[in-house]
Amino acid sequence: EVQLQASGGGLVQPGGSLRLSCAASGFTFSSAGVRWARQAPGKELEEVSYINSRGDFATYAAFAMGRFTISRDNAKNTLYLQMNSLKMDDTAVYYCEAGGIKGRGTQVTVSS
Repeated sequence: EVQLQASGGGLVQPGGSLRLSCAASGFTFSSAGVRWARQAPGKELEEVSYINSRGDFATYAAFAMGRFTISRDNAKNTLYLQMNSLKMDDTAVYYCEAGGIKGRGTQVTVSS
């Protein structure tokens, strides 16, 4: 069974940083491209960032470019998202996805 469990969310002030993690199991993580997505209240799910299986290619949504960094540790079956210069608009539940499967998300709230 594919399992993806995101963690590391929380309450942070505008301009702050958070590092999200996603623990993966039930599939060969090192062979899979994976992505972060988010869903804000009342809005549709949107992709944040994607990284290929080797971790040497990544793409970012325009709102994430220059502020967020995706990475992975295949030895630990873990995906990361470093988020800096957070804005109130970044408030959302963040999910990791692999093979079309979305795992449990983690809430990120940016508020003063």
